[in-house]
Amino acid sequence: MSSVNPDELKALVLAHIKDADVEVTCYSGDDHFEMTVVSAAFVGKPRIVRHKMVYAALGDNMRQAVHALALKTKTPEEAAA
Repeated sequence: MSSVNPDELKALVLAHIKDADVEVTCYSGDDHFEMTVVSAAFVGKPRIVRHKMVYAALGDNMRQAVHALALKTKTPEEAAA
């Protein structure tokens, strides 16, 4: 199994969601991550669509290097509240 670090995951999201503010931490072992993504690209989209956008950015890492991902997606307005 390949491994990935928080900075690599952040870079993948930023490459696909250009305006994103991304925070990633590893919380258990080297394959359990917490991620918060704030982006205007999420405006008007339900949570499942937002998550699919992030999963698409992470690509094969979601099947290999990432065992668990606690994901929060917010618009800038939601993050400010």
